[in-house]
Amino acid sequence: MPINTKICLAKSSLAHPHTLTGTPTPPPTQYPPPMTTRPFTMCMRWFGPTDPVPLDHIRQVPGVTGIVSAVTGVPVGEPWTASHVRKLRDTVEAAGLKLEVIESIAVSDEIKLAGPEAPRHYDNWRRSLEAVAAEGVKTVCYNFMPIADWVRTELAMPLPDGSNTLAYDDAQMPAFEEMVRSGAAKNLPAWDHLDVGAFDALRERYAARAEEGLWDALAKFLEAVVPTAASLGVRLGLHPDDPCWSVLGLPRIVTSPAAFRRVCDLVDNPANGVTYCTGSLGVNPDNDLVAGARDLANRVSFVHARNVRVTAPRKVYESAHPREFGHVDLPAVLAELMAGGFNGPIRPDHGRMIWGETGTPGYGLFDRSLGATYLLGAIDGIMTERG
Repeated sequence: MPINTKICLAKSSLAHPHTLTGTPTPPPTQYPPPMTTRPFTMCMRWFGPTDPVPLDHIRQVPGVTGIVSAVTGVPVGEPWTASHVRKLRDTVEAAGLKLEVIESIAVSDEIKLAGPEAPRHYDNWRRSLEAVAAEGVKTVCYNFMPIADWVRTELAMPLPDGSNTLAYDDAQMPAFEEMVRSGAAKNLPAWDHLDVGAFDALRERYAARAEEGLWDALAKFLEAVVPTAASLGVRLGLHPDDPCWSVLGLPRIVTSPAAFRRVCDLVDNPANGVTYCTGSLGVNPDNDLVAGARDLANRVSFVHARNVRVTAPRKVYESAHPREFGHVDLPAVLAELMAGGFNGPIRPDHGRMIWGETGTPGYGLFDRSLGATYLLGAIDGIMTERG
């Protein structure tokens, strides 16, 4: 077929390679165009300037307008300042995005154990909330997991399609405990602040309090901070335990939709909300995520949308977001949240590593981008169906 030289120009002949005329086309005055009809604000997690995924790449993901991030470098239990948050917000806004969610203001073990320093830490947490609100951020995600955070026994489990993913196998937890004791766990995501020397003593203190003692500490914390959040117009979102069962002999209490309901009832205020993480809850097949979304929709502050596949009791891996790849029916969960009036931020949570990408396990750009577009498609389909 002969080349049509009227529409196919040699790239080397162009003064500007992105146009046929050689004249740069000015960008639209507003890009992406405003979308005000969806009840979800699509966001992505960003870990700051050291994150391998830069903000300008996140901005190119269709529909993603918000960033979920946190202030770093402040010791757990000490207060953030408005200048800390302002620096983070300015960095995000310079990339054309908005700082939508703080995830998270860490809750100290003193608070979780209701220890003698807890009142001072309550006050510092309230001061951090004030700093966040002063910079216009209205959603704060946090967790109440003892000592550390989420646990995986494998960070790059190979999948048949050539990708790799995060996985948990309870049978491998003895090896994980050895990593904790040796200090190697400090190299794992969410365990970088681990105090190896204090681990055994802390574990004994948690064992002594047990689950009801942890519930009591959570109630005291919420009674101390929710009134401040409400006065500032900030919604708190407690994240479920990940995975949602005891690990390393530590009690875990935020393990089901029923536990979320108990959290909301501890301090019955709209500012006392939950982060509905479908992956953390979905690892236990006994958790009915669709019914939970129906019950909790008006107390959900933030959504972590993730799919998981359970292959045996307490053995699970993180799958692609579409429902056929895992055991979480994300469109059904989203439909119940929308029917219940949810209007707030959502992120595609973790993703597999695909197409040769490397970086922070679970937080590559490519699969999370696919997840974001899948979620937007599901949301638009639900809206169309409902007229």
